[in-house]
Amino acid sequence: MLDPKLLDDLAEKLAAAVPTGMRDLQHDLEKNFRAILQSAFTKLNLVTREEFEVQTALLARTRAKLDELDSEVQRLEVQLRPTGRPAASPHDVIP
Repeated sequence: MLDPKLLDDLAEKLAAAVPTGMRDLQHDLEKNFRAILQSAFTKLNLVTREEFEVQTALLARTRAKLDELDSEVQRLEVQLRPTGRPAASPHDVIP
């Protein structure tokens, strides 16, 4: 969810840009800007910084585990390979 304080700040800045002669409409404009901004941001399906950081950390841990497993598979393949025989190519056909 987007920070309501951020929406309030944006709505206030937009309302403050309204010419002085129209200041009596400022409150209504802030309310409408806030609703419009909330709707637009909701449609963008944005994530919070916290959600992004959590997913980044999860991805890093997953990547590290994948690299660890890849190394283990390579080590096991070397152990299983008969001595003096080249490694099998991915294109080799097993009869």
